[in-house]
Amino acid sequence: MAPNEKGPSYAWLDPSRLYCHREALKDCIEDLLQPFKNDQIDLVAGIDAMGFILGAAIASHLGKGFLAIRKVGHLCVKTCSQSYVDYSGKEKTMEVRTDAIKSGVRILLVDQWIETGGTMKAAIKLVEDQGGVVAGVATICIEDSAGGKWVREHYKSSDCVPEDVRSQFNEHFLESFHAFNDQQNNL
Repeated sequence: MAPNEKGPSYAWLDPSRLYCHREALKDCIEDLLQPFKNDQIDLVAGIDAMGFILGAAIASHLGKGFLAIRKVGHLCVKTCSQSYVDYSGKEKTMEVRTDAIKSGVRILLVDQWIETGGTMKAAIKLVEDQGGVVAGVATICIEDSAGGKWVREHYKSSDCVPEDVRSQFNEHFLESFHAFNDQQNNL
């Protein structure tokens, strides 16, 4: 994973290299699905935009459909919307089509990262307001923020962060960044 090189208006880490490596992506999906292996999942929903990649891969792996939870203004059909504050402190709105979530449908919500929890809470509200059931939450990392803790306390969840390095993720600096920076300096 690569550290932020562009400044404070960007996320602190870019985990998208994971998606480029076939075995790493496969291992990530299998790790994320481990807690849900005996659970009923009817549909996988990914959150705009990076949650689309991981969510669609998980849906394919499970042989399930995929529902995109979009940033407002991108769907040309009837939608429900929900406002939230994202990790950068910006107020945003997301939406989901109204014809995809039937009452009782069990949905696995997928995003790339939960930093403050605002985005995931909004997605949960969208699903539940339409009668869907959140079967669980899967993401590469759920930070130990108030919002991340809330998600863990209220919903079955999984991430790929080993406990021995979780504190590094919470501090927004991985020890491996030292090697990454040294490698970049030698190019």
